[in-house]
Amino acid sequence: MNQDPIVLYSDSDLLVINKPAGLLVHKSDYQKKEEKTLVDWLLKNFPAVKNVGDDPKFRPGIVHRLDRETSGIMLIALNQDYFSYLKKLFQEKKITKTYLAIVKGEIKDKKGRIEKPIGINPGTTKRSTHSSKMSKEAITNYELIENFKLNDQDVALVKVFPLTGRTHQIRVHMASINHPVIGDNLYGGKTNTKLADHQMLHCFSLEFEKELGRQICFEAEPPDDFKKIAGEVLTRLK
Repeated sequence: MNQDPIVLYSDSDLLVINKPAGLLVHKSDYQKKEEKTLVDWLLKNFPAVKNVGDDPKFRPGIVHRLDRETSGIMLIALNQDYFSYLKKLFQEKKITKTYLAIVKGEIKDKKGRIEKPIGINPGTTKRSTHSSKMSKEAITNYELIENFKLNDQDVALVKVFPLTGRTHQIRVHMASINHPVIGDNLYGGKTNTKLADHQMLHCFSLEFEKELGRQICFEAEPPDDFKKIAGEVLTRLK
């Protein structure tokens, strides 16, 4: 599997990439081994980013992140002024995020909203809607695209719109309503991981005001394994 991101757009301020599943964004204390990260790729291909950000030594240019096994759109700031601008947009919830997810089970309602605070399970890095430790407000909207069968099991393709930006938010929230993302070995259970090699969660689009008065939307194609599972259902996207 190719671990290099695909560049979708770049200028003097902004880099937009499609991150592949399996690529870690930056090094962490929980890494079991040395491995190539998105930051390594950034420093090699966009060296000017090395002094950008709140913590440029470890996360140069990184304003937001995706989980290792989540693919899709990421915005990278290439100078400090634009980093501050993007950070403000994220903090003020002025960036519209749309994800695609393949989840377990048949979804009955065309649209839904999950409003459950998310905390950390004591002694772990796992998040939960039942834990009060460091619990924070979390809101996720979702929209059913289509229910279908995968290996004789009910699954569904959904659009997901996180209105807050908690760690593992979509994965935790969808699991909390008994529709975990397939392939998610942390929140989906053992049988769920047999349906896919990794979690089928993809950041499909980000929409925001790139500069004053100019609204823009970037989209990223889902990876091939996602498209193989969803098949013709993806053609029903609006």
